[in-house]
Amino acid sequence: MRINFTKMQGLGNDFVVIDAVSRPVHISPQQARRIADRRYGVGCDQILLAERPRSPGVDFFYRIINADGGEVGQCGNGARCLARFVREKGLTIRHEIAVETLAGTMTLKVNPDQSVTVDMGVPRFEPSAVPFVAAAREPMYDLDLDGGCVQIAVLSLGNPHAVQRVTDLDRAPVQAQGPVIERHPRFPERVNAGFFQLLDSGHIRVRVYERGAGETLACGSGACAAMVAGRQMGLLDARVAVELRGGRLRVDWEGEGKPLYMSGPAETVFEGEIELS
Repeated sequence: MRINFTKMQGLGNDFVVIDAVSRPVHISPQQARRIADRRYGVGCDQILLAERPRSPGVDFFYRIINADGGEVGQCGNGARCLARFVREKGLTIRHEIAVETLAGTMTLKVNPDQSVTVDMGVPRFEPSAVPFVAAAREPMYDLDLDGGCVQIAVLSLGNPHAVQRVTDLDRAPVQAQGPVIERHPRFPERVNAGFFQLLDSGHIRVRVYERGAGETLACGSGACAAMVAGRQMGLLDARVAVELRGGRLRVDWEGEGKPLYMSGPAETVFEGEIELS
């Protein structure tokens, strides 16, 4: 089976995006791992499929497959790329696009400068919604790791996040702690491990060890989760610039019970096709 694809990136978080509207496309976990392989495949953090809607009132179903072949319900950087993709491929002429994911419905708005604003929904903090093993909701949790304990904020944005504040992001133990936190037994569906450094009330730096992908140059939902965690700590304003290794996002959130909005770029890198057995 030969598949056409578009390689896209959002702040260095890179994707293979596939039109599964014009013809159905099934990607097995093994095929996904081959596509994502940076030596034997195309190379990407995630594979995104635009499919026909499954429910009334939405434009597309948005599927997200991690580099390890596992399917997930949310990817903010990917959502921005998907919005650009469906317009550039002539699959829609709408500037505001409703997409359904495994985690719910999102609205994507393509702005005049071709940046994209994503309605990421309302953050959820109940441990059962993450999911996270805890007796009750707390502002912060102690998480035991080999040789120590870290304090984390835990929340869901359609995918699970564990966020900790650090004083020096460049020296943060992302590679050491990230995989341990990702697979910690208190997160039965694994978790994205985020690390943020406060610069001022309107500016933070973030690194994320992503579930199923490792550390990436940018994680949109991870940037949003860090902003939410910092705001819940009383450190941040309602509009924050988030610096990731791949570039900058803007995150707007008025507070608990309100939807969160993320804005940033999305770009096409190249077009291609790949043969899948």
